[in-house]
Amino acid sequence: MEAKTVYFDHPGGENTDEVLRITKLRAEELGIQTILVASTKGDTAVSATEVLKGLRVIAVSHSAGFRVPDTQEFTEENRAKVVSAGGIVLTTTHTFSGIDRAMRNKFDTASIGDIIASTLRVFGEGTKVACEMAVMAADGGLVRTDEDIIAVAGTGRGADTALVLKPVNSQNFFALKIREVLCKPHF
Repeated sequence: MEAKTVYFDHPGGENTDEVLRITKLRAEELGIQTILVASTKGDTAVSATEVLKGLRVIAVSHSAGFRVPDTQEFTEENRAKVVSAGGIVLTTTHTFSGIDRAMRNKFDTASIGDIIASTLRVFGEGTKVACEMAVMAADGGLVRTDEDIIAVAGTGRGADTALVLKPVNSQNFFALKIREVLCKPHF
């Protein structure tokens, strides 16, 4: 099999429109219906619901209190836009942080989640996030583990990475498969 991978000169949000275009095209070619989109405040999710009409868009946000206790970064305005466009917003604990972050903060030590996240970052921040949210969505019952999805993520704000993945539940993490790299920054 032969497939095309696009490499961006720079990481970050300047690539969002192209990532969504590539995602839509490849989803149509492969018959993939579900697209995960990492979105902190909701701007990327809103763009995704506009560009990826007809596909099932699931925005994966930071958990409540991720940066500041008792706060949600995904704005209510963007949440309403995503939902009204037929999208879903998943807000849950990050697979590679949560209790692992508590260990790091309390005892200044790395845990298995930190090690896995750092290893995936060798391929770029977007790759780490795409894999993590595929597990989060599977654990939340929003994606099946026997169907490929496309996960869109990025470095900082916006999107610069898209992967075709076979998601898994967290207890089966090492069975996760990256089937295709559609695009990513060329570091």
